[in-house]
Amino acid sequence: LNVYTCVGHPLRSDINNIMNWSLNDSFTTAYTNIDKLRTMKGLSLQDILTEVHLYVHRIELPAHVRIHLLIKLSELEQRLLAGTSEKIQLGSFLSAFQVTREMIKAEAESRQ
Repeated sequence: LNVYTCVGHPLRSDINNIMNWSLNDSFTTAYTNIDKLRTMKGLSLQDILTEVHLYVHRIELPAHVRIHLLIKLSELEQRLLAGTSEKIQLGSFLSAFQVTREMIKAEAESRQ
């Protein structure tokens, strides 16, 4: 039995899946998958957000895209700490990644 499982802390594989869904899947698919994972493993969005924040610093992103995403994640964390609904904030989380994906795509097209 893994200690992360006992304390409701997301595993590295969970974060990899969340990032993959957030950056590559449709909003609805990503929302459904992350919500199922949260429910199944008893994860809080705050714990996911903490790990995703670290992950964002490790992946290669253009500086302005990374800054935009980190600002959105920090705003989301502030709303979570104020007691807002995790389901609503999961939508906000995914919208930040949808915008990030569009920014990456626009950057790639401008280089061609």
